[in-house]
Amino acid sequence: MKLIRHFEDFPADLRGGALTVGNFDGVHRGHAQIIARLIAAARRVGGPAVVFTFDPHPVRLLRPDACPPPLTWTDRKADLLAKLGVDALISYPTNEQMLKLSAGEFFDTFINGNLATKAMVEGPNFFFGHNREGDTARLREFCNAVGISLEIVDALHVDDAIVSSSRVRKLIAAGDVDTAANLLTEPYRIRGMVTHGAGRGGQIGFPTANIDAIDTLTPAAGVYGGATLARDQIWPAAINIGPNPTFGEQRQKVEVHLLGFEGNLYGQPLEVDFHWRVRDVVAFEGPEQLTQQIQADIHAISARTIDDQKN
Repeated sequence: MKLIRHFEDFPADLRGGALTVGNFDGVHRGHAQIIARLIAAARRVGGPAVVFTFDPHPVRLLRPDACPPPLTWTDRKADLLAKLGVDALISYPTNEQMLKLSAGEFFDTFINGNLATKAMVEGPNFFFGHNREGDTARLREFCNAVGISLEIVDALHVDDAIVSSSRVRKLIAAGDVDTAANLLTEPYRIRGMVTHGAGRGGQIGFPTANIDAIDTLTPAAGVYGGATLARDQIWPAAINIGPNPTFGEQRQKVEVHLLGFEGNLYGQPLEVDFHWRVRDVVAFEGPEQLTQQIQADIHAISARTIDDQKN
């Protein structure tokens, strides 16, 4: 997988292949369906399978107040797409000049110009160009005029609803990481920096890594089971999101207890996967009751992790 951020560094061997353009936030199963058709088209034309996306999402510049938090960062998106078989991800820097391009200008500049595309694959709700003036019908006209094959892939439905980034985002925001995981190609992940907290977790025997500077959507308050990579090893994790009402704290925090891990991770980046929701955040009578509940949570997470590994 090659991650391209500027066309000044664009390798010639990535021209003349199959292309799909879109945001691909979260890289869900609907995206995977498009990628599968993209790879088939690339093999048919004898070129690379290329994904063209934007960084940041155009809405962040056009309507920043209406732009939802992303589900993935660029490197994570590239990794997920690489696992699906994509040869290159173009993460084009979004700017006002690009946003002013008409549909025809965008097609001529990037699709038929820089990329010398031979085949395209898109979903049914694809729009491009200034004010989203271009749709799939317009794209087909442009492609037909220059001999580019175009395939429009039907939306994927799971449980009688379309799989989309907005649907995944609503599930994550509601804390339903279990259902979201069924729609994504991999469990939902956040990243951040480990910072110093109040230290109460260590005082009661359950030290936690406090995660700050999270740049993607944070799940709803609750306790979750998941996993994280630290010191080149995957550790099962108990994740607490929200305040600490037992101690009268209302500040929203993200705390991760790595089961079996010893040592500290202060000042280091940490990525955390969410596998399932364990319970809501509740206020306990005191530290003893909280400790008992944490022990029960860790036992449940450890047991389920073992079961998942067996399956």
